[in-house]
Amino acid sequence: MFKIKHLTLLSFTIIALTFAGCKSQFEKIRLSNDIAKKNQEAMRLYNKKSYNKALILFEDLSQKYRGRDGAQQLNYYYAMTLYNLKDYATARYQFKVFADTYPTSEYAEECRYMSAYCYYLESPDPSLDQENTLKAIDALQLFINFYPKSERAIEATKYIAILRAKLEDKAFANAKMYYELGGYDITNYKSAVIALKNAQIDFPDIKYAEEMDLLIVKSQFNYAKNSTEIRQEDRYNEAVTYASEFIESHPKSALLAEAKELKAESETAVVNVKKYFATQEALTAKYKAQLTKENKNQRDTTNKTPIK
Repeated sequence: MFKIKHLTLLSFTIIALTFAGCKSQFEKIRLSNDIAKKNQEAMRLYNKKSYNKALILFEDLSQKYRGRDGAQQLNYYYAMTLYNLKDYATARYQFKVFADTYPTSEYAEECRYMSAYCYYLESPDPSLDQENTLKAIDALQLFINFYPKSERAIEATKYIAILRAKLEDKAFANAKMYYELGGYDITNYKSAVIALKNAQIDFPDIKYAEEMDLLIVKSQFNYAKNSTEIRQEDRYNEAVTYASEFIESHPKSALLAEAKELKAESETAVVNVKKYFATQEALTAKYKAQLTKENKNQRDTTNKTPIK
């Protein structure tokens, strides 16, 4: 995909330059076989921040300089040109190729870092798929493993923290979504409890811990409330357990009153459910007793009827 984007950018640039005039000085250099002059012009354009034109020359030179002296420097600036054009996918690839091809180069550390950093720049909003975020974390951690004493390792650690916070946002939002969909299907409340607990396992120090713990209580409470009577006692008891855990874990929380209220309501609901089933059991027993009595009376009447 990044190759398509890169080729499209390059094609538009070439077309634009072609229409700008026949055989401009740039076009003459581009079509020239003098690679030294072409390299010199590419560097001049790079330093002038004329990255679109520089890219065209670097693109051509990267093939012709292969195996020659100066190839390292050229490929370094080729990757940096792509980076400055914000073509992060292609730049990331070129930085990695450079670091793998020239591991002892003076640019190797920077290129490995820039490859990881490009992944960081490609990390999307928390509402979107976070595949690139995970790849960015892996790449940044790999850089730290390669260069643990580098000053860039400090920056890499900072970016990992930012990316992990983004994953926390995503995990919390996903779990919260189940809770919000519970009104359409009560099993979503149970899914919310599971998702919230899993998120806390994945991110033990998640900044939403307090809010998530209360949401677990609320999800379980609503799951019990919307269940059939036969399921309610066990499910309300779970809500009581979660509420008790919240009260113990967050004794000074601003959400404490709500947790206590949910616990009290759950406990009352357990009592009411027990009363309901006790009443139903009593009515059933009374009905059975009445039915037994009526059957006995019927048999007695039948036995006393004289045979004609």
